[in-house]
Amino acid sequence: MTPVIPGFDYQRVTVADDVELNVAVGGSGSPIVLLHGFPQTHLMWRHVAVDLAADHTVICPDLRGYGASDKPAEKDGDVYSKRTMAADVVALAKELGHERFALAGHDRGALVAIRAGLDHPGAVTHLASLDALPTLDMWDILHGANAAVAFHLYLMAQPPGLPEQMIAASADAFFGHFLDAWTRNPEAIPAEVRAEYLRASREAVPSIVADYRASAGIDVDHDRADRAAGNRLQMPVTVIQQDWGTMLGYDAAGLWRAWATDLVHDTLTAGHFMAEEAPVEIIDALRALVKR
Repeated sequence: MTPVIPGFDYQRVTVADDVELNVAVGGSGSPIVLLHGFPQTHLMWRHVAVDLAADHTVICPDLRGYGASDKPAEKDGDVYSKRTMAADVVALAKELGHERFALAGHDRGALVAIRAGLDHPGAVTHLASLDALPTLDMWDILHGANAAVAFHLYLMAQPPGLPEQMIAASADAFFGHFLDAWTRNPEAIPAEVRAEYLRASREAVPSIVADYRASAGIDVDHDRADRAAGNRLQMPVTVIQQDWGTMLGYDAAGLWRAWATDLVHDTLTAGHFMAEEAPVEIIDALRALVKR
């Protein structure tokens, strides 16, 4: 049986001409949309979502190209641009009756959330980013030996063909590597959830690669245009990142201050999958955010 978020209703919602998203919805009250990362599905929010649903309408989609959501072919770079994926999220909330909503994203979902905040400031009331940097900054700080921790970014940035073939040939080993290497507490991702992440990722290799390829191309162009224009996130923003210390050699809070006018930046002693490893801390941070 496919794992689900307990007490949540599941539905498919049309967000574009050729795309329906799989979404879990629960609770009632002011809306919060939660966006998952790689190599996961909406299930990564299972602990956080249930708690927030006590007094919020919580919306947990699979991003386009992931999980049980549609996976359109990569006709061009825009199909999986964060601008397109952000428009999906705004359309999803609107279809569910919410013109304005709080938005939190982890990893890939954080990049979508950031783009939604920049492109749709009238829709996103509050924004949280978990363990991610804006795309432009991410590429700027990854260089030299430190870039080895992000080898997958460079692999999936290559033109169509080779990366898809290489990953599909050993998909469970590839995706499982990140589930193992980026987790400080392996018990945070139980066997049935891990199996679902691997199954969903195996079936989505072309679209996952297309998502990453966009982040080395069109997404960088969009970020550069915003930086040149002085566009910033105007809503309250909370950023939570792993405590890397000085290992990567950059000032994460300083980078974020260039993008957000109202910023709370904090670090957390947990692995990358912090919503699963430290759900109480993430819940507290999101509850504090929506009160600002």
